[in-house]
Amino acid sequence: MTRRRQIYEGKAKILYEGPEPGTIIQYFKDDATAFNAQKRGTINGKGVINNRISEYVFTRLSHIGIPTHFIRRLNMREQLVRQVEIVPIEVVVRNVAAGSICTRLGLEEGEPLPHTLIEYCYKDDALGDPLIAEEHIACFGWASNEEMQDIASMAIRVNDFLCGMFAAINIRLVDFKLEFGRIYDGDFSRVILADEISPDGCRLWDMTSGEKLDKDRFRRDLGGEEEAYQEVARRLGLLQNDDSTPGEVFDLSAHRGRLRNSPPKK
Repeated sequence: MTRRRQIYEGKAKILYEGPEPGTIIQYFKDDATAFNAQKRGTINGKGVINNRISEYVFTRLSHIGIPTHFIRRLNMREQLVRQVEIVPIEVVVRNVAAGSICTRLGLEEGEPLPHTLIEYCYKDDALGDPLIAEEHIACFGWASNEEMQDIASMAIRVNDFLCGMFAAINIRLVDFKLEFGRIYDGDFSRVILADEISPDGCRLWDMTSGEKLDKDRFRRDLGGEEEAYQEVARRLGLLQNDDSTPGEVFDLSAHRGRLRNSPPKK
């Protein structure tokens, strides 16, 4: 067996050299961090669930014309993605007041915002991912004006789609984080959606009870992290209702294959 070359290890994922030029294997870990890695722990089966949820979301987004780095899921914890040059900006899309914006602006958690708000943070763990303005981005050349227009446009489209997708399963999309990367074709480059979309980077609240179904359960020591992540996967149809094994994610493509090969019912 050929030993794969590790390229990078982050807080939630490990990146390995892909099988073909221009590809990366993204491995999802069970490690959980909060407050810029000041708090660390493990959520059993998180990597498996996040891999499957992110595959599902990125595939749905590609169907509405959002370009992404996702190619295909390889196994329970890994997916093959395009290699990109990450834009050093975290894009935070907010629909409801929660988290740091409440502390900064004195807002009450759960207060709907007058309209969707996009914030930008500079990706640097040592600096605590500080909030930045578009003027900072232009001044330091982190992204061009054209790239920022594309990023903002995609962020709004992703938000509109995800709000509807989650509302259909009685989940409120409070806020979420996006990352983008550049891919090159000769001298030409364009930005595409990268990283992941999962309960790690989204605030997801049950629309009836207000129960948190995301990493805030870990941040705030609420407990029930595994169950919350599984509940999101279950509502999306990715986890079987009768499954009692933590982290055992329903493989929809394999299930469809079994259905096709099953003899017809009489």
